Amino acid sequence: MLHGWGANAKDLASVVPVLNLPDFEFICPNAPFSHPRMSTGKAWYNLERQDYKGLVESRQILTDWLKSLESTTGVPLSRTILCGFSQGAAMTLDVGLTLPLAGLICLSGYLHPNPQPAGKISTPILIVHGRQDYMVPLRAAQQARDTLIALKLPVQYQEYDMGHEIVPAAIVLMRSFIVETVSNTR
Repeated sequence: MLHGWGANAKDLASVVPVLNLPDFEFICPNAPFSHPRMSTGKAWYNLERQDYKGLVESRQILTDWLKSLESTTGVPLSRTILCGFSQGAAMTLDVGLTLPLAGLICLSGYLHPNPQPAGKISTPILIVHGRQDYMVPLRAAQQARDTLIALKLPVQYQEYDMGHEIVPAAIVLMRSFIVETVSNTR
């Protein structure tokens, strides 16, 4: 579970108990860069720069980390779901489309320009967004959905009357997606 810009690993860790999936392992890493204005905040790359400084490095760090998980957890990528919120959701889609993961969850996120899916990827994707999101406009989620569908990827899309947050209904949908996705990988 990848946190958003300015948050840290503790942010999404609070969602784990609410998902009520005791037989699943959740890992919430910190992004590699310090946030430019928040002392405890982290960033996957610098959102204040048009060139997204740090994105290439962060992409490689995240890819390498994900590839190393099987040796530390015993769980193959084919049974791993990558989830992210906001900037973490953008990283989820960016890196997740290049690896043979079980599923991707994009919460209040967006898609980087020119996504590059690896080969014939058919990873199921859940996109959840708020109609009143003040940080990442709803149109960004709709564009991500449309782009991924055009790439012939299986996308489940859901909007809620919420802002830049995760509401209980989204937790229920996430839980259902996780359980269904993992049960389809057996």
